[in-house]
Amino acid sequence: MNGQEPAPITLRTGMEGNASDAKTADGDQPVFAYIASLPQPQRAIAEQIDALAARTLPDLRRAVKWGMAYYGVDDGWCFTSGAFVGHVKVMFIRGTELDPRPPVTPVGMGKQTRGVEVASVDAIDAPRLESWMRQAATMPFAGGKRRSG
Repeated sequence: MNGQEPAPITLRTGMEGNASDAKTADGDQPVFAYIASLPQPQRAIAEQIDALAARTLPDLRRAVKWGMAYYGVDDGWCFTSGAFVGHVKVMFIRGTELDPRPPVTPVGMGKQTRGVEVASVDAIDAPRLESWMRQAATMPFAGGKRRSG
């Protein structure tokens, strides 16, 4: 990074359209800049989710797409983390295939996407998210190959 703080992000109240005005870019640094630009408490929640993803998936790939952080393995994407007013959504692209199935069905993210809305760092269910992340990594979406494991 260039040492400057990223520009603040405007958070949307609904799932229609983009989650924020973050620019699309591949790699760790754009995701770190996206997270750093979030207001609290969304920043702290997104930091914890990102750290959990890094610990859980050693071959993790990151990108910013459609105003959210995307996480994947191999050639595919597994889940997203997007900040909204009052919470952060963690959405699993093939969430209908996870066990147990995540409870939230987002608007405009595909029929199979399911996830959770996290309103505080204390509300993060790390063991459950780790389980879903591991499961999602065996079935990346958008060109990824199904992995065993």
